[in-house]
Amino acid sequence: MYDDIANSEDNPTPGIVINHPKGKDVYHGVPKDYTGDDVTPKNFLKILQGEDMGMIGSGKVIKSGPNDHVFVNFVDHGAPGIVAFPDGELTAKSLNKAIKKMHTDKKFGKMVLYFEACESGSMFKNLLPKSISAYATTASNEKESSYACYYDQKRGTYLGDVYSVKWMEDSDKENLDVETLYKQFQIVKRETNTSHVMQYGDLKLNKDTVEEYQGKAEAKPITYPSVPLDAVPAPDVPMAILTHRLQAATTVEEKKEIVAEMEAILEMQEKIKATMKGIVGRATTDAKQARRILESQYDLEDHDCYEPVVQRFSMRCYRLSKYEHALRHLYALVNMCEEKISFGDIMKAIDEECY
Repeated sequence: MYDDIANSEDNPTPGIVINHPKGKDVYHGVPKDYTGDDVTPKNFLKILQGEDMGMIGSGKVIKSGPNDHVFVNFVDHGAPGIVAFPDGELTAKSLNKAIKKMHTDKKFGKMVLYFEACESGSMFKNLLPKSISAYATTASNEKESSYACYYDQKRGTYLGDVYSVKWMEDSDKENLDVETLYKQFQIVKRETNTSHVMQYGDLKLNKDTVEEYQGKAEAKPITYPSVPLDAVPAPDVPMAILTHRLQAATTVEEKKEIVAEMEAILEMQEKIKATMKGIVGRATTDAKQARRILESQYDLEDHDCYEPVVQRFSMRCYRLSKYEHALRHLYALVNMCEEKISFGDIMKAIDEECY
């Protein structure tokens, strides 16, 4: 975990983290093997594959073998073909390459992955083989946002994401040595009515019990009081938080400060939108093609074109780990690659627009 919540100056309850408006602290006692700058895509893949971490973090890695079950839960921002880290991005191609290598190296008997991110379905669609005993479920399909939920007035933020909240709360109350992965998937799919929960890979694994991957429950079942989800698309969270703050503001000065923050966000969003429009205009041959690129959402298939293009955009234009809204416009890069616009022309357009 990045570990930037519990002791943040914005947290009115230092050292305490909750994930339900009526819930208890879920932070105390949680092991933190890698935090802060150690939380990177490179380190994630090394830990997953059991590689030596040297002096980084606790040094713990997944030393799994051919009879082990591996469970991975990932939560962060996302976009077509990538999920974001605090610094850098993990690509769908590199993740699936690592999973397939682990299978070849007999690093697991079975693997289950739960992914919470916008467009998280794109991390596995047409990429995760059905023949390597790996199964994934995602918060959304390959073209839509996931949703945040449980706005907390005291903390001034959202406490969870709908998909993650639903599977965790289900695991808290179910008999996990009886409930199957498929049953949990069906429950989460039904209750996550804000996006399309998906499943990929070896679907035969969903007949296994949840306990085989999430562990045996050692506490009594927990059922939380019903409260409104107050769900919003993940990309809209910054503005939604400011809207809540504005509604609660009691002084003119406070309201002015919040409005100024909102205007700054909207200004940056328009700037990012204009930048991508400029890139597309430079790379395309005519206005009709440019409009099609900006208004369509093609399926991502050409990862070899897309991934280095995204890397160049993040390096030259807007660092994706800093400017979350830039993730919302990466579909235009997908579209240019899928329309087979010259790789060199796309790179040149990025360099010229973001000089």
